[in-house]
Amino acid sequence: MSAPLAVLRPEPGHAATRARAQAAGFETISLPLFAVQALTWELPHAAAFDALLLTSANAVRFAGAELAGLTSLPVLAVGPHTAMAAQAAGFDVMAIGGGDGAEIAALAMAHGVSRALHLTGRDRTLSAGGPIAQVIPVYESAAIAVDPARLTDLIGSIALLHSARAARRLAALLDAAKIDRARVAIAAFSPAIAAAAGVGWAATASAATPDDAALFVAARSIA
Repeated sequence: MSAPLAVLRPEPGHAATRARAQAAGFETISLPLFAVQALTWELPHAAAFDALLLTSANAVRFAGAELAGLTSLPVLAVGPHTAMAAQAAGFDVMAIGGGDGAEIAALAMAHGVSRALHLTGRDRTLSAGGPIAQVIPVYESAAIAVDPARLTDLIGSIALLHSARAARRLAALLDAAKIDRARVAIAAFSPAIAAAAGVGWAATASAATPDDAALFVAARSIA
């Protein structure tokens, strides 16, 4: 039997990942570390940009009504779920790429993008520069209280890490609860996210692409 997968991401992605994992035959542990909430932001002039860069479906979900003012911009999306959320909101997705900053920059330049607007979370990995003209946070993931007793449920599991912030918080929570990291394995959305978790885990694997299907493949490799 495979080790259970601990789903740590916030809603609405939390329930979606659990459902996908269960459909793939995994037992799951539900332990969200954050709750996503919208931020107030000011809509810039769409004409100042030649594309919209989205690295998370949460940017679409939490941007609010102002997002409709940007549908004239083609979208560079990170991962298929972000692309689907953008298409559902009325955007034309020009390309889908991975989460690495260098890959995103290369993808943008390959499509002639030089003035992209990046809508993202407050805790972001990309900054303005190169093909990214402006970065605007439209949501944030607020840490929620975690019962230390629940952390023992993670022993023997594979924790799924969808963000660097989740990686860092998981490590800090386990260390504070004096639970040896060597009793928990991690599967991350990218090598950079895995690196953010630090060292000492039972096993570590990274998804080949930033989507749950690839994340489950990575988890199976260390189960």
